[in-house]
Order: sequence, then C-alpha cells, then structure tokens
Amino acid sequence: MSTAPAAGGPEATTAGPSLPPIAQAGTAVLRQVAKPVPPELMGSEWLRNLVQTMVDVMRAAPGVGLAAPQIGEPWQVVVLEDREELIAKQAASGLYSPSVLAAMERRPFRPLALVNPELEAEGAEGVAAFEGCLSVRGYAAVVPRYRRVRVRALDPEGRPLALEAGGWQARILQHEVDHVRGVLYVDRMLPRSLTASDNLADWVRSLPADLPPLGPCSCCHPIDRLPG
Repeated sequence: MSTAPAAGGPEATTAGPSLPPIAQAGTAVLRQVAKPVPPELMGSEWLRNLVQTMVDVMRAAPGVGLAAPQIGEPWQVVVLEDREELIAKQAASGLYSPSVLAAMERRPFRPLALVNPELEAEGAEGVAAFEGCLSVRGYAAVVPRYRRVRVRALDPEGRPLALEAGGWQARILQHEVDHVRGVLYVDRMLPRSLTASDNLADWVRSLPADLPPLGPCSCCHPIDRLPG
C-alpha cells in the first residue's frame, strides 16, 4: 500500500538498484490467487530472505505494506509497517481535516510479516478514506474498509499468529490480503473518487456531492473476495 494518499506525488515503481521492481497493474501475477506457503518452507532461508526483501522494497518505495505478488512472487506473504515520520508528514500536509485524521486512527507500528493470512471483519463499522497502491502508479481513490479486523496467520518461522487490528493498520491489512487474493484496490474503490495523485490535494476539497464524505461509514462487502 502506497503512502501517496498521505503525502501526494506519484508512487515509486522500483525500490532501489539492488532490489526487485514493483509490478504494475497489468502484470498477470497481480490478478492471480497466490499460493499458500507449504509447511516444509516455514522457517527456511528462502522465506526469511523473501520477507527481508519485501520489507526493504516497502521501505525504499516508500510504502506501508507490500504483498509478495507485487515483486513477482506468487506466494501468500505480506509485510506491513507504519512509521512515525510518515504519519507526521501526513498530518503536516494539511490534506485532511482533523476529524478525518481522527477517523483514520493512524498510529505507528513495527514491521509485521504474515504468511498465509486469513481475515475476518469485526462488525460493520467502516471508514471511507483515500488509498493508493505501489502497483497502481500515480492514482488514488476512496475505498470503504472495515474499521476493525481479526487476522490469523503464521509468522515466517511457521508459528501461529492471531492479531486484532483497527484503524489504518486494519486498512493496510485488508489492502495487502486483497493482493494475495488477486484483488486490487481499484476493484473496491468508489469509481468517481479516482484521482491522479498529483491532483489529490485539490480533489479532497472538491469531491462530488454524490460521494459519501470521508470518515466513518458502514461496510457490508465480503472481506475475503469481491462481491458477486
């Protein structure tokens, strides 16, 4: 998941000269259901190296989440992290009102690596907010997401993890787990909210009246697949 909706400007498509490029929409692996990592690969050097590469790519982009298919690896592995400096940059930008920032509930957290994640929504309470994606360069759109989720997964050593998340962390989890299901945020966005990232600051202040306001909303969509 990109930091672009917070900071403005286009997303990076490469993460550095020695890191793999970030696949862009139209790359087949982004539309395929990723493969579960099998038990015999848990704790392997291959999996540890994959996770470290993903964290390095995410930080260099910069972003707040990355799924393995975004670097061409068709596995159910996601990483996420939000850092104080990214949150401070968003707040200082003046892009969102204090009430919208409060509804986002964005707080820093340390890097998380989740293998074979499964998500479940907690209730129907949601938040409508702009999202961008490192694999959809240069755009952002409003996406309603559940405010709170539960996730079950394995860590890279194969140990079970159970996590309850809310606010922006819950949004990142939903965005990244969508990736391993072959789903992009554009499949869930409010189509008329789509904007070039360069126009985001003006667009936030002039959204069409028929769009719901940013902030709290209700959700009823399937969290683990597209409706229908």
